[in-house]
Order: sequence, then C-alpha cells, then structure tokens
Amino acid sequence: MGAGRPDERKTTYREAMREALREALHADERVFLMGEDVGRYGGCFGVSLGLLEEFGPERIRDAPLSESAFVGAGIGAALSGLRPIVEIMTVNFSLLALDQILNNAATLLHMSGGQLPVPLVIRMTTGAGRQLAAQHSHSLEGWYAHIPGIRVLAPATVEDARYMLAPALADPDPVLIFEHGSLYNAAGELAPLTAPVDLVRAAVRRRGTDISLITYGGSLPKALAAADELAAEGISAEVVDLRTLRPLDDETIDASVARTHRAVVIDEAWRSGSLAAEVSARIAERSLYELDAPVERVCSAEVPVPYARLLEQAALPQTADIVTAAHRAVD
Repeated sequence: MGAGRPDERKTTYREAMREALREALHADERVFLMGEDVGRYGGCFGVSLGLLEEFGPERIRDAPLSESAFVGAGIGAALSGLRPIVEIMTVNFSLLALDQILNNAATLLHMSGGQLPVPLVIRMTTGAGRQLAAQHSHSLEGWYAHIPGIRVLAPATVEDARYMLAPALADPDPVLIFEHGSLYNAAGELAPLTAPVDLVRAAVRRRGTDISLITYGGSLPKALAAADELAAEGISAEVVDLRTLRPLDDETIDASVARTHRAVVIDEAWRSGSLAAEVSARIAERSLYELDAPVERVCSAEVPVPYARLLEQAALPQTADIVTAAHRAVD
C-alpha cells in the first residue's frame, strides 16, 4: 500500500504497462500483441513477460526481424476488424516501418473517404541514458508527431503507463505510444482509475508562478528535480507534462505561460527541427505578449548518441541544464 491514498499501491512503469496489456487482452478477444521477442523472451524490456503462458501463441505472437512486415501485418489485421498492439523494440528500428506507418496507417482513412479506419496501436521504446549506443538511443517521436492521421502518446508516469492503453485501443486512428527506456524501472503509487484517461490534455504535474518547464516522457523526472532545486532558491517552477505529442494541447501550454510569463522547453531530441521547436513556435504565435523573457530550449547535443557513459550524459539534457536555462529566463 502507498503512503498516500489508502487505495494506492506501489508498482513500476514496466509492471503498469504489463497490467494494461493483460487487461486489454482479457477485455477484448480481438486484441493481440505482436513483435520481436514479445512471446517466449517476454519482450526486449520485459514488459510482456508471462503473457505468452497466459494467453497462448495466437494472441502473443513472436514476429520475424522485419519491422516493415509485421507493422504491415498489424495494419492488415486492424483493417480486418482486429485490435492489434504492435511492439517495435526501439524507435530507431521503427524507421524500417516508416513507409507502413506514414503511407498506409496514417493515410488509409483519409484516402478511403472514411471507409477504412486503422485501429492500430504501436508501442516502442525511445530515448537514451542506458549506454546502448547510437542505433538504439535516439528520440525520434517528434518525427512522428509531424504526421497527420495518427495520435502520438508519451506516458511518463506509472498512471499513464497503466491507463493510456485502453483509450488508445478504442481510438479509430493509429496510435503510437513512446515508452522511454529509463522509465521502466521507475516506481510510483498507482490508484484505481476513477475516470477515463484524456488523450487530448497535457497534465500540470507541479504548479508554479515564476516559470514553466514544459516537457514529456523521460525528461519529466529531470524537470521535476529541477523544479525542486529552483524552489530551494526561491523560484517557483510549474512543470507541464505534454503526454500527447500529437495533437498538442495548446490550451494547457497557453494557460501555464499566462501564469508564469516564462518558459523552458525540455526535449531529449536534437534541437534542430525538434518538438521543442514546435512548442516554442506555438508559444510565440499564441502567447508572445505574455512572455517576459525569450523561450529557452534544453535539448540533446546534435551528435549521434555516444556510447561512453560520461559522453552520453554530457550529450543529454540534465537537471543542471534545466536549472541553468531557468535562471537565464528569470534572472
């Protein structure tokens, strides 16, 4: 039991994702999970461990090493009335299925005049910080947030990991879920669901009055830690978790900037052409006259993610970088 509400319990992000998968498989026989090593191995990151034994190989399907093939099979299954959940090991490997995602999943409803919805969920791990080198560590979710016709989710908390999957499966459009690899072991208190999860709204994770720290996914814990450090210095930082990267929740961003009049956008992707650039541009378009300082951005260094631990940490946004950017805006 947790230390907060009596109905809370301690769990991890990984376990919450597994619970969500198990619930979906029990609730609807049309749901199945497909991907590389999701069955006998239990998933590359252990999320689907034990599901093969519980649901059998028809519904927990190990796929061959061809992202284009099994994402295409997922699209076909969705078109035929099933509710597939396709797991891609890392976002880097999703580029092998980009044609399927962009040219088929995202476009078929539009091109068919509304006749061919593609209710497909694609899960993948994103992000760095685990010494997996450049081919397994980039943050490319902003690329997918560029594509009309799909919804892009980035659960950053145990609650969102547990409860975002069900409404994603109910969405008639393709939904991409990006799970930051650093979060799988993160623990938190999980309470029973009291209302359906809103896949449209961002979440204000911490209220503040002096500056808005706007982020998502694996950077949320760093932003919250930065807010703690700033609070010790007398600076009240509000932390906004975007949660849904497409469509972006402009209203919550606008309201936060109107309260604090300063903003730092934190994004583990590269700075050029990033989601941070999009958020910054929207703030300039919609809230320019609310700002008392230029929008700051904290992003990864524009290099392939290094393997060496010290170099990798130096290349990624860190709590100290967020604090420094906040000082530039406030001081």
